[in-house]
Amino acid sequence: MPLVAREPLPETPERRSLLLELDSFSHIIAVSPYAARLLLDEIEQWWPQMPMGIQWYGVGAGTAAVFSQHGIRPRMPAHGWTSEALLALPSLQRLEHQRVLLARAEHGRELIRQTLEQRGARITVLPLYRRFRPYYPPEQVQDNFDAFEPEVIIVLSGETLNNLIETGTDHPQMLDKALLVVPADRIAEQARIAGFSNVLVPEGLTDPELLASVAARLAQGAADNGKPSKDARD
Repeated sequence: MPLVAREPLPETPERRSLLLELDSFSHIIAVSPYAARLLLDEIEQWWPQMPMGIQWYGVGAGTAAVFSQHGIRPRMPAHGWTSEALLALPSLQRLEHQRVLLARAEHGRELIRQTLEQRGARITVLPLYRRFRPYYPPEQVQDNFDAFEPEVIIVLSGETLNNLIETGTDHPQMLDKALLVVPADRIAEQARIAGFSNVLVPEGLTDPELLASVAARLAQGAADNGKPSKDARD
């Protein structure tokens, strides 16, 4: 049940001019795989060869993988997949007068921009797309929450969590029953304030890491309730 939809923003003369001076930037950061793909698609229109001397960054492994697929060797946090983890990289500590391009959505967290400006960077935000909450008919929402009765709900951003709460406002049972999987402690706290009582921050956000973390929590819950795990039943 996708709860965040995205669409590219139309090209503007200002954005085109910015991309034409790409080689004047020392650092380029993409906050998501979608931002990285849109950025690279536009760069390819204006640069037959990628400009040299730029340090590229992906907030998480997925974003870094998009760059890697295009022959770029990006930097990414060795541990963690949040803006905070990215900002801990040594190459982003002292940025006096260095130009930084931040590819992201039209609206988003300001932490990266604000922090790098405090470190002396001349940062330019490049909005490439907008996000919005998709519409679902009430009967489909009811079927997803009440008939299906999810034991686990995975929301991988704070915005997705907010949209989940708005979409499921008439189905409060999901706050009590489901294991809510969120990407970071900051969003876990946001979820608890909203009323979710069973929240999990996984060991990582790749599919195998998500599966392992969820399976371990469900097995622990079954053991705490005195029920055999699926493996034991099998």
